[in-house]
Amino acid sequence: MEKLALSDEILMEIEKPARYIGNEVNSVMKDKSKIDVRFCMCFPDAYEIGMSHLGIQILYDMFNRMEDVWCERVYSPWPDLDKIMREQKIPLFALESQDPIKEFDFLGITLQYEMCYTNVLQVIDLSQIPLIATERGENDPIVIGGGPCSYNPEPIADFFDLFYIGEGETVYRDLMDAYKQNKQMGGSRKEFLELAAEIEGIYVPQFYNVSYHDDGTIASFEPNNCHAKKKIKKQVVMDFDHAPYPMKPVVPYIKATQDRVTLEIQRGCIRGCRFCQAGAIYRPTREKNVELMKQYALEMIRNTGHEEITLSSLSSSDYTALPELTEFLIEEMGKLKVNIALPSLRIDAFSLDVMKRVQDIKKSSLTFAAEAGTQRLRNVINKGLTEEMIREGAMKAFRGGWTKVKFYFMVGLPTETEEDLMGIPELCEQLAVDYYTIPKEERIGKVSITASSSFFVPKPFTPFQWASMNTEEEFLQKARFVKDGFFQQKNRKSLNYRYHDADLTIMEGIFARGDRKLCPAILQAYQDGCIFDAWHEMFHQEIWDKAFNDHKIDIDFYTHRERSVEEILPWDFIDIGVTKQFFIQEWERAKRGEVTPNCKQQCSGCGAATFKGGVCFENKN
Repeated sequence: MEKLALSDEILMEIEKPARYIGNEVNSVMKDKSKIDVRFCMCFPDAYEIGMSHLGIQILYDMFNRMEDVWCERVYSPWPDLDKIMREQKIPLFALESQDPIKEFDFLGITLQYEMCYTNVLQVIDLSQIPLIATERGENDPIVIGGGPCSYNPEPIADFFDLFYIGEGETVYRDLMDAYKQNKQMGGSRKEFLELAAEIEGIYVPQFYNVSYHDDGTIASFEPNNCHAKKKIKKQVVMDFDHAPYPMKPVVPYIKATQDRVTLEIQRGCIRGCRFCQAGAIYRPTREKNVELMKQYALEMIRNTGHEEITLSSLSSSDYTALPELTEFLIEEMGKLKVNIALPSLRIDAFSLDVMKRVQDIKKSSLTFAAEAGTQRLRNVINKGLTEEMIREGAMKAFRGGWTKVKFYFMVGLPTETEEDLMGIPELCEQLAVDYYTIPKEERIGKVSITASSSFFVPKPFTPFQWASMNTEEEFLQKARFVKDGFFQQKNRKSLNYRYHDADLTIMEGIFARGDRKLCPAILQAYQDGCIFDAWHEMFHQEIWDKAFNDHKIDIDFYTHRERSVEEILPWDFIDIGVTKQFFIQEWERAKRGEVTPNCKQQCSGCGAATFKGGVCFENKN
């Protein structure tokens, strides 16, 4: 074990020192003299959050399989350590070697959530790397971003040398080879960026110029370097069974948010919910072979000692071999005394039977993602759920012994009316009424129905990317209206209602569809003290208000404005395979309340079939 970067005195002063000492089970140590490229992988949030993220584990494993690359990890230091590091000028360090990140070749930052943007700056800053990409010198690491938020990288474009658009298992080897080649040739930082820009899926922000109309919309977005491509094509791993997967994931010393083995059974989704970005950017749907999943499950439990296993997918119920895999897990994990944590499944007879066998019904609750309170609005968002299906599923659960159910809704959806909002308490009331139709002697006490609503944020690469977003006050008025509706129901003692924070939702909306004009405001907010904005107790609205005001950022321009389909959007230079014409078509169908069949029922011609694989391609005539 290398000497720790933090002294014993500092470790004794801070909360959870195990976040920073490394040396966990399955972490990878290599001989520095025998590698060519050092890559530090960062999750810009607390250690416990980052250690729960499957994507980091996949990339960590993939990089460390390369003999010439050593991949290490870093997470955002908690504010107690952040303060000490600034005061004592201690550079941020990687967990494995405890070496300063400024000595690495690459700092790779995964961008999972817009509210982590100031943490991105915290990591770069504490690493003693210049915050603005164009101000970095020849010896500074290359800062590269990836993950869902990189599908609109523009609000943070100034801080990154590169963005990797797509799935990490594809062209990273090409990027490492280009870096080594440039190094051997004695090439400059700019020459490496030019080599990188030639690789499909790599975006170099400084190689593009943006101009604006007087109304603030984009007039043009053009390359300023001959190596930069006009369109950046999303990278997709089509041979999904042979893609790298971590058989020996790193096991944290302290309890992570999700402390268990995770099996990724499929990528993509057939459903086509119109608010869902993940469903579009991960198209086409690809399933993993069930025999492989069985093998992975046993091997990963053996290699980690975890006491729980779960499945990962956008819609696990659509995995063809789900019955076979769950039967296998119930049998094998039972022998090993390993708990099975099931993801949200569609509530049907099969799912309820499985849940009964792996859950303590008295303690557990079932979750339904209804999203909207009326059928009209569920059709608008293409949810593919009828009220009859919801009531049938709930009754099956009630008769199966569950008395606690949770429902997720969204407030602020396009075309929403007061009738749609009132549909939320009315639907929950109807379910309570249904429960009490079960004969008393067959019921297990009272029913508890909890409805939770988040506020709708329009995301890039969805049919709703052009939609107007509610203001904070509109969100809160609607939530209070729904809450009042619950008080009016006869079975109100069996009903509960909660809603999310509207202020954070507005910020998420600004960043989700923002452009490069936001970069200076994000930088100022960070310099004025904003970090860990995703943690509500640390969020400082007044600092953000000042930063937006100082940089003349009109919040309504980014949120409370319906865009024209002719407008150039900040992310239009990215080609995800799903065509803009398809999103326009779906936007129009949403306004008419028309449902689009899922990919297994019928191909809708979204464009993702060009990837030559997955559900949509296989079902084309």
